[in-house]
Amino acid sequence: MSRTWDLRSDTATVPTADMLSAMVSAPVGDDVLGEDPTVNELERMVAQLCGHEAALFCASSTMANQLAIRTHLRNPPESMLCHWDSHVFKYESGGTSLHSQAQMIPIKPAMNLTVDDIKGHFVQGNMLGHRAPTHLVALENTMSGVVMPVADVREIGHFARDMGAVVHMDGSRLWNAAKGEDELHEYAMLVDSLSLCLSKGMGCPVGALLVGSRAFVDKARHFRKAFGGGWRQAGILAAAGIYAINNIWPTMPATHALAKRLAQGLESLGCVLALPVDTNMVLIDIAKSAAISTVELSDALRSRGVIWGAVYEGSYLRLVLHHQIDDECVDIILATASQLLASNK
Repeated sequence: MSRTWDLRSDTATVPTADMLSAMVSAPVGDDVLGEDPTVNELERMVAQLCGHEAALFCASSTMANQLAIRTHLRNPPESMLCHWDSHVFKYESGGTSLHSQAQMIPIKPAMNLTVDDIKGHFVQGNMLGHRAPTHLVALENTMSGVVMPVADVREIGHFARDMGAVVHMDGSRLWNAAKGEDELHEYAMLVDSLSLCLSKGMGCPVGALLVGSRAFVDKARHFRKAFGGGWRQAGILAAAGIYAINNIWPTMPATHALAKRLAQGLESLGCVLALPVDTNMVLIDIAKSAAISTVELSDALRSRGVIWGAVYEGSYLRLVLHHQIDDECVDIILATASQLLASNK
């Protein structure tokens, strides 16, 4: 049977045999009653990694982010600041408006948000009832694969708290951004809450963690039940998360190195990168990469078992690597691109 590789997203992974074995053998209980030992261990483990008091196992990062926003914003009308291209603004089904009755103020920075971006859009007070004051700043790390520097997170946190606001980080791919446990802990301690995805790049079939203080997580747990997110023997899924943290997270530097090799190879063939390749994403600027037809290349690669990336924001081709993308896949992409370029000359 021929191999296939899917670069559309780092959610396009299949649980490994070892992960499935861990899931099947996991001890389970009733998580709604707080009695699933594997869920409890995953939550304890992630809270400790992040240096926070507690964590909550959720079905998805969307659920974790929306629980965070709903838990932080308790007195509408309020507003939250976020990146214009952030997941919470564009890809969570309008959840903030639906669940939290909050105004989202999107900011379009040069790349990642900085404290100056936040200062320029922060709403202080309600101006005699005309405006919704800002009580939450939402960050995302990574943003399209680009790492948000620790220093920027620190500055934004200091400013937000001085203004009476809190900071949540959508850290769905923070596993990629952080260089090991120490940096994960550093990022996490600079924000009031954060989400961590287990299906993006971590190889799990489902799941995310919401991390914060004990009081925050207790209230988020209440909202999770109201959202329909109370689950019973969820330890089967939590076991996959524990396995991923111990066995797949450490492989990310190799994935990042492979992404850089792919990016450099494509650049040498005339492709123009839309963004720096900091982690596991390669974004190609379609309009500027006239030397190669990305449509022709996509068709050629599909016949060789490579499912090419998705068009992103209408003008970028996004390729996302993960632990099940290997050197053979990159070799096929670069060889196919080289052959196509030669045939079109």
